[in-house]
Amino acid sequence: MAAERVPMRKLREVIRLRLACGLSGRAIAQSCRLSVSTVSGYVGRIAVAKLGWPLPAELDDDTVLERLLFPDEHHPVRSRPEPDWAAIHRELRRPHVTKQLLWQEYREAQPDGYQYSQFCARYAAWATHLPVTMRQVHRAGEKGFVDFSGGSLPIVDLQTGETTPATLFLAVLGASNLTYAEPVLHQDLPTWIGAHVNALAYWGGVPAALVPDNPKVGVTRPDYYDPDLNPTYAEFAQYYGTVILPARPYHARDKAKVEQGVLLAERWILAVLRNRIFYSLAELQTAVALLLERLNTRPSRHLGQSRRDLFESIERAALRPLPARPTSSRSGRARRSASTTTSNSRTTTTASRGSFGVSGSTSAPRRPRSSSFSTGGAWRATCAATSSTSRAPTPRTCRPRIAPTSSGRPRA
Repeated sequence: MAAERVPMRKLREVIRLRLACGLSGRAIAQSCRLSVSTVSGYVGRIAVAKLGWPLPAELDDDTVLERLLFPDEHHPVRSRPEPDWAAIHRELRRPHVTKQLLWQEYREAQPDGYQYSQFCARYAAWATHLPVTMRQVHRAGEKGFVDFSGGSLPIVDLQTGETTPATLFLAVLGASNLTYAEPVLHQDLPTWIGAHVNALAYWGGVPAALVPDNPKVGVTRPDYYDPDLNPTYAEFAQYYGTVILPARPYHARDKAKVEQGVLLAERWILAVLRNRIFYSLAELQTAVALLLERLNTRPSRHLGQSRRDLFESIERAALRPLPARPTSSRSGRARRSASTTTSNSRTTTTASRGSFGVSGSTSAPRRPRSSSFSTGGAWRATCAATSSTSRAPTPRTCRPRIAPTSSGRPRA
């Protein structure tokens, strides 16, 4: 960083001592209480400007004298070729690409370009205009961020006139910011898993990690070090070959990508559709899909490319391939069952989470496939016997009461 220049009053004193008195640089430094190197620099500028004493009348203006002594201060001349910083920023999002590699490629194309230290310093200065609070470097194909939007759109029932709010499920890729939005009516487990499947199909690949918030439907117990995932959500990640990395509780900046995606979706989708009336979820999905493509194809002001262009150029090839089937064979449809336990005339029903849905078992006997139960009579008799046995009240055993004696002690 350049040193701060002395006031013009002291600079005029340096000029007078040099031109009128003929003092040396060291004497001027002692007189004006400046360093010898500072005075030497000013003396050199006086010689280049070819000043004489007394100074001309037009140099009484400090601005004119400053422009004469420092002609290149406000108009620096750069003789070295400037790199395309927007292209450098895009390339840094690719996997395994470093500044050292990009600088070597820059020097091969421009032998008289900047050295590595200046290259890094100028890139950091250029990156300061990016609107980011906590700057994070996202590699292509590394992370995808998911969340629900805060706003909603009403869907009107034609028969009853009741309105049902529909929120947006958002998924954003880290490197290209390609956004997926889907209106949903619920935030339960089937909707959560189904929206994830649709988002991965929209991207055409699977990122290495998915970063959700901490919703109860996906994370049963949030924790900084070892969060507990919903078993169905964990099996979904295992089937698609990815990993779930929940954001830290109360740290929204851990998933700033999807937070920004929610903001943009509310501005460019929900706000645009605020005056329209929808009578079905399919109608709303069609309208959202059109506005979503408009959002993804809109060029960025800072990078000069749209989200779709960045995705096609740097991130599509970095995503992992989708499995052959959207879901596994045992999880193609949600299976619901209950396990019933009977005790003291009370029946308790419990449900256990299964793969991509809810599954379980019941204590009632299942109908076997053997020929002995082909008529169905024996099966119904077995069920009736089980029901009558389970519902029979349990006899209560009572301890006989012992009458006390006249002394208050119980009899033997």
